[in-house]
Amino acid sequence: MGTQTVSKYQNAARSIFTLLRIFIGWHFLYEGLAKLFSPWSSAGYLMESQWLFSGMFHSIAENPSLLQTIDLLNIIGLIFIGICLFLGVFTRIAGALGAFLVLIYYIANPPFIGYFSENTGEGHYLIVNKQLIEMAILLLFVFLPKDFFWSLDRWVVRLRDRLASKKDSDAPVAQTSMERREILKDLLALPFLGGFAWMAVRKKQWESFEEVNLISRPSRVDAVSGATGRIDFAGLDKLKKKVPMGKIKGYEVSRLICGGNLISGYAHSRDLIYVSHLVQSYFSDEKVLETFKLCEAVGINTMIVRVDNNTLRVLEKYRKRGGSMQWIAQCKATDDDIKSDFDAAVANGAIGIYLHGGVSDQCVRDQKPEFLLKCLEHMKKHDHVIHGLAAHDLNVIIESEKHGLEPDFFMKTLNSGNYWTAGPKLIDKPDWKPDPKTIVEPEYGALIKDNIWSVTPEQTAEFMKEVEKPWIAYKVLGAGAIDPKKGFRYAFENGADFTCVGMFDWQIVEDANLITEVLDELPSRNRPWRA
Repeated sequence: MGTQTVSKYQNAARSIFTLLRIFIGWHFLYEGLAKLFSPWSSAGYLMESQWLFSGMFHSIAENPSLLQTIDLLNIIGLIFIGICLFLGVFTRIAGALGAFLVLIYYIANPPFIGYFSENTGEGHYLIVNKQLIEMAILLLFVFLPKDFFWSLDRWVVRLRDRLASKKDSDAPVAQTSMERREILKDLLALPFLGGFAWMAVRKKQWESFEEVNLISRPSRVDAVSGATGRIDFAGLDKLKKKVPMGKIKGYEVSRLICGGNLISGYAHSRDLIYVSHLVQSYFSDEKVLETFKLCEAVGINTMIVRVDNNTLRVLEKYRKRGGSMQWIAQCKATDDDIKSDFDAAVANGAIGIYLHGGVSDQCVRDQKPEFLLKCLEHMKKHDHVIHGLAAHDLNVIIESEKHGLEPDFFMKTLNSGNYWTAGPKLIDKPDWKPDPKTIVEPEYGALIKDNIWSVTPEQTAEFMKEVEKPWIAYKVLGAGAIDPKKGFRYAFENGADFTCVGMFDWQIVEDANLITEVLDELPSRNRPWRA
């Protein structure tokens, strides 16, 4: 093969590898700048880790200050590596750093069957994914000689050799046309870098145009285009501190408990008939597991979900992926079958079981307190878990106390009803005060507009003062009608020991911050802490 042919193939190979280096540099630089100019956090990615060093990745995600530092180093690294690869300067160092960074990404979420990244990654081919391919190419940049690329590194080497030649000889060293062409080749990346900068500016200008001319005009609505407005919600880097704990018997339970709407798909939505279907469509299995992981990261260590085949299926998947939240099971019972739900919950790892509020309410309305006793007696056969009764109707708690039923905890609805759809108040006398010794009547009238489930809030708070069992309050936000901070404050000021709230993933960090803020600022309670 002739010298010209060899040179031709060398130039072709050099062109391909130079373009490959520029393209990967483009990718790194874009990722770094995109993360720099957006409310990005690696917390979700780290929390999904299940393989090597997953404990370390979770610890980083759960430590806000450390997470911010790691995110900043990641962004700086991406930008530095991107610029170096783009221009071909410090190529070996950039290649080694890039390969190491991509290896960390791969270890944190490998594309293995049954792992989160199998479904949530950019793409994979079983063990091989884009990260692994990019890492292999970056390692090539480390071991290939500098002369194998057109780059600033190559230009610096030639310049150094030229200066050395000039130093060794007094005669001036003339620059040939060949050398000038080589300089132009080594500066090949500059037009690409200019193009990158131009497109980045244009993209930013378009986003600004959207904000001013599109997003801010609510009249421009159609049913085809996707939403152009972007909602920035709090990520783990905004977590102030973890949710504090209480204790029910021997179990530590977070003051904020994750409700089970995300699995059941049921949403209290007044007369909006599509909302439950919307919730079910949003919460795929992967989204449920991602939400649970986010709960873990903010310090929520307990969930309350019902007992059915779908729940057990999702919980099994959650446990297999290293999920650690405790489960308190909402159980139903009938005269014909008291045992099934309680036994299934305990057999599948629940640390607590309780009777569904709707069932408890009906028992009291039917004047059958003995059924509550039967349920509790069966629950107590499982002596290594905690047992409870739930209620929407305060009479359930009154009857339980009167008959000495002694559950380990009560769940009772509580919210102020201070929202428009709650309906008009029945009692409007300014001197009226709740009396726990008289029959409990709704504090809202017959013209009630919304099924709020907490129709005796003041009487509930008054009666619960004397109840020594831990109290988990639920429906505290009136199905999203009450401002969370006001709802949490009302619940804790009026004696609740815990709050159970159904949450979307984008609400979790905000709710965790509000809970800790409310508890830190709580001036007083009308009931001692019972947990």
